[in-house]
Amino acid sequence: MMDDISFKLNGQEITLKMDPARRLLDVIREDFDCKGTKEGCGEGECGACAVLLDGRLVNSCLVTAAMAAGKNIWTIEGYRETERFQLLKNKLSEHGSIQCGFCTPGIIMAAEALLSKNPNPTEAEVREGISGNLCRCTGYTMIVDAILSASSEGEVLW
Repeated sequence: MMDDISFKLNGQEITLKMDPARRLLDVIREDFDCKGTKEGCGEGECGACAVLLDGRLVNSCLVTAAMAAGKNIWTIEGYRETERFQLLKNKLSEHGSIQCGFCTPGIIMAAEALLSKNPNPTEAEVREGISGNLCRCTGYTMIVDAILSASSEGEVLW
């Protein structure tokens, strides 16, 4: 069964005829070529597919197209056009928080979700905010330090 499903993707109104049970991850990657949203585990455990859905961090591998109907979705591709992204990217780089880069888009989306709700988080709050994101290369201390640095330097942005 195919349904017309409408949502906003990175600020653009979208309507597609699709299977409502299709994963949002597949729609984003296959229909819109947003390859920064990655499939890691496919079970909602790694955060590689993290997007913002109406401002909430979600794993797009667990969200169906029907669940996205009428929602506002931001991927790393849309977010990277913002000043806030530039600050986070620069801080992650300065703190040596990026190695292979596979987890980076999900971590950046998690940081945005956290900082948009809490512009001055504690270390514990940052650790909790990124807890759904797995990084096998860098180590979380450098990632946490980068997010805290972005928070203190970018107070006016959040």
